[in-house]
Amino acid sequence: MSLFNIFDIASSSMAAQSQRLNVVASNLANANSATSSTGEAYRARQVVFSTIQNANRNPSGVKVAGVINDPSPMKQVFEPKHPMANADGFVTMPNVNIVDEMVNMMSASRSYQNSVDMMNTTKNLLQKTLSIGQ
Repeated sequence: MSLFNIFDIASSSMAAQSQRLNVVASNLANANSATSSTGEAYRARQVVFSTIQNANRNPSGVKVAGVINDPSPMKQVFEPKHPMANADGFVTMPNVNIVDEMVNMMSASRSYQNSVDMMNTTKNLLQKTLSIGQ
């Protein structure tokens, strides 16, 4: 593997983790919203990753394969005076688990930082390699 391939791998990782952070931010922003733009309770979303393969079928990066709705059940909160309450007094709230989202955010942030560190290390190796010939 060429050192230049590391830049492609790290940059694809950074792009994927950036999208993951955006989804986490959206989930956290809507954690207490009784309605979304569709009029229903917001459903948490999760990012699905897949590998990018080069012509030799070797992994050469990561990409976001899609963003899916979280299949976990929605929360039912008893608030009979809420305008969105059903006949039994329950309000359907988002299925966002704030603790899980914070863990996702920290994981994505650390993965992003690891990719930045990997790019910087590779850059330093290339610079030292070039300086050997001087």
